[in-house]
Amino acid sequence: MSERKDRPSGFPWPPVLYLSAIALSVLLGYTVPLPWFVPPMSDLLFAIGWLMIAAVVAIDLSAMRTLRRAKTTIWPTRGSDHLVTGGPYAFTRNPIYLANTMLMFGLGLVSGFVWFFVLGLAAAFATQKLAIEPEEKHLELRFGRKYRDYRKKVRRWL
Repeated sequence: MSERKDRPSGFPWPPVLYLSAIALSVLLGYTVPLPWFVPPMSDLLFAIGWLMIAAVVAIDLSAMRTLRRAKTTIWPTRGSDHLVTGGPYAFTRNPIYLANTMLMFGLGLVSGFVWFFVLGLAAAFATQKLAIEPEEKHLELRFGRKYRDYRKKVRRWL
């Protein structure tokens, strides 16, 4: 039990899961293509995809800046020194993981590969089980009531 207080996980699941999902989506997109929209709908979806990717960059930069200002780690394998509840963390408890999932969907809209949506959802589910739930246990052990109060106010994803 003390290990969860020191750190949530010994393996960096989120980057591995999302990078694997991206690589597999591209591979499947070329080898097992699925139907996609035709113009003008595909052009609109392409533009929306780029807007999503821009939002991902903004969310990620804001979350990283907020963590840096709080002098705590961004790494999922290290323990948190401070409970961060400001910036994007005031809207979602996991802005970086939310942005990773949004990136998958944005890439799907830009590329027209439906696999990005399927594997984006799979990566989000695996991230929740392998990273988010252990992180929540870690934060509760580390920050107690302060974290429980935060968890009541702010949703896990949206």
